[in-house]
Amino acid sequence: MDWIVPLADLEYNEEENRAVLDVLHSRWLTMGAVTQAFEAEFAALSGAKHALTVSNATQALHLACLAVGIGPGDEVITPSLSFVATSNAVLYCGADVRLADIHGEEDFTIDPSEIGRLATPRTKAVIVMHYAGYPCDMQAILAEARKHNLRVIEDVAHAPGGKLDGQGLGTIGEIGCFSFFSNKNLSTGEGGMLLTGDDNLAARLKLMRSHGMTTLTYDRHRGHAYSYDVVDLGYNYRIDEIRSALGRVQLAKLPGNNALRKQWTELYQKLLAGSGVSLPFLNPRGEPSYHIFPMLLPEGIERKGFIDRMREKKIQTSIHYPPTHLFTYYRQRYGAISLPRTEAVAAREVTLPLYPSMGQEKVEYVAAAVRECLEQG
Repeated sequence: MDWIVPLADLEYNEEENRAVLDVLHSRWLTMGAVTQAFEAEFAALSGAKHALTVSNATQALHLACLAVGIGPGDEVITPSLSFVATSNAVLYCGADVRLADIHGEEDFTIDPSEIGRLATPRTKAVIVMHYAGYPCDMQAILAEARKHNLRVIEDVAHAPGGKLDGQGLGTIGEIGCFSFFSNKNLSTGEGGMLLTGDDNLAARLKLMRSHGMTTLTYDRHRGHAYSYDVVDLGYNYRIDEIRSALGRVQLAKLPGNNALRKQWTELYQKLLAGSGVSLPFLNPRGEPSYHIFPMLLPEGIERKGFIDRMREKKIQTSIHYPPTHLFTYYRQRYGAISLPRTEAVAAREVTLPLYPSMGQEKVEYVAAAVRECLEQG
């Protein structure tokens, strides 16, 4: 489809080209010095003690669960209104999820009171997801987690560069898990990052990321080691130098690009006021990263028809997200689960295009199209 306004677009230019070529000319493509620099720079921007790259955010979530000791017989509370990887990562560990509801139409993040409702003696952790880049109510979440002796993992796939009370998202819980997928604020195509302030967790994550090996190929390449031991059951979750090079360039652009996302979000909010759509996160906590622009259609507007009409105007939209508890696999595994606020929001949610290079003209075009498509029923 030849979109006039795609849902997302890469903010790439000659800087990314040069970074990739520099890696190719170095003739070292496996995780090495460029990756180490990316980790150090990401940690500095986020205010984290430790940063470890992986090949995608699902791997980050999986390693985070393993690192805090999640295993068979355990439960982890996760939001249903998230990409399914948030919950899948728990199942990979042999544990079960307890799927949680959101605040409601004004705030699509996990309701902290759900932690107390869902926690059982088997519950070991909670994974919170900063939906659309808007910070969760972390103080309330941490208080509930302390009451029930739960570990806290942050799914920060939408929120690189976001802050709450001056603290980087992904550094408030014990481990933060980031995504660098193609449509993210910081994109390397595929890729992810783990943040933690705990030395022991960092050491365990580092081992599990690369087969449980005590030294890496890059260590041996530099002559710092000639052999290795395997001291844990690990995985091949390493990133490569090409994607790390892209990540470094993208990281430098992140603050400016997030500021542009905020500018276009606020323009959308102004242009769509009084249109009949409901807009969440009008009074957000902290400093969001403005990853996507979600809205709720008015009651009685058929969503597929609205999306089709927007498509006719060559505007790409999406849905974030079909709730996890309504997927066939999860219904077969856990039976019927009622999450009324999640279901009400998910049935009416439509995501509009948002990316740094949109510009005012395209935001105005999309907002005008929304009004026209609503009038058509």
